[in-house]
Amino acid sequence: MEAERPDAEFKSALLAEIPQLRFFALSLSGHHDRADDLVQETLIKAWAAQHRFSPGSSLRAWLFTIMRNTFYSDYRKSRREAPDRDGDSAARLFVNPEQNGHLDLDDLKTALAKLPDDQRVALLLVGGSGLSYEEAAQICGCALGTIKSRVNRARRKLMAHLAIDSVAEFGGEFLAIGGSSAPGEAA
Repeated sequence: MEAERPDAEFKSALLAEIPQLRFFALSLSGHHDRADDLVQETLIKAWAAQHRFSPGSSLRAWLFTIMRNTFYSDYRKSRREAPDRDGDSAARLFVNPEQNGHLDLDDLKTALAKLPDDQRVALLLVGGSGLSYEEAAQICGCALGTIKSRVNRARRKLMAHLAIDSVAEFGGEFLAIGGSSAPGEAA
């Protein structure tokens, strides 16, 4: 029974992180099926390497690091594959959205895809997943100031891509522009 207890606690902690893992995976991949696969791969890798996790440190940051590394490894592998080079198959699968919200979401996804990888990941970690700048810096393996800079540049580029002229159009609680701060962020 004693040997099972740490595994049970670790399992409970992993299960509690699944919603955030799924959100981050969906942000990275842009596809629900691929996001589910990425979450599953992350959980399997984390379970197999649980002896490497340092108790007391951020489990979410550790899991996001595993997920990000898995995503980038898979991306490098997939660059050599091209099953639909001309896009004919994908073009036949297109369906017009039924609500404006879908169009806005598509615009956001497109704008996010245009951001450099480092800025997109930083923005999604801080703005989308609710991590602190410190946790995001740890996941990305860079300095705190670098993360803050990446998030700020990403927010500005995102606004430019979406043709948003003022913070009020997008929802000021998510953007820190021109010295103002979002709730919970330092100016």
